[in-house]
Amino acid sequence: MPERATLERARRRKREGKAPSTQAGEFVREEIHHIQSGKHGARSTRQTIAIGLSKARRAGVNLKPPARGRTSRWTRQRAERDYRLGQSDRKQKTSANRARASLKALKREGRRAASSVALASPGSAELTPPRRVSVKVSGQISNQLLPASRGTPHAGR
Repeated sequence: MPERATLERARRRKREGKAPSTQAGEFVREEIHHIQSGKHGARSTRQTIAIGLSKARRAGVNLKPPARGRTSRWTRQRAERDYRLGQSDRKQKTSANRARASLKALKREGRRAASSVALASPGSAELTPPRRVSVKVSGQISNQLLPASRGTPHAGR
């Protein structure tokens, strides 16, 4: 369930005449904040965005599901279901067991998906594996694991 402040910000964006994607951005921002603050993790930045968009659709934001051919059939059907749920008057509460299980699964994931490196270039940071680099520090050679997007380490490290 989205936080009250997020719902209010999204409603304010709607009153201002902003696009549905802008309104949905508030939910994505909330999800990124949850990961950065340690509430739960995510497998990738794309998953973080997908969770936020799903919450937005379920909260009633008029965000259409992706067109055929843009995503997998399963993803599109899930987005359509979320959209219908959000547009309907009857709000069905998620069962406690399901909510607990999905939160438990997300807690097992890492926090790297919402790091500044991952958010700066969604897609590239999570697809590029970290690389091992030998660094000479005060006469000793040590192997360090570096994200591929950071380049070579400085000798002084």
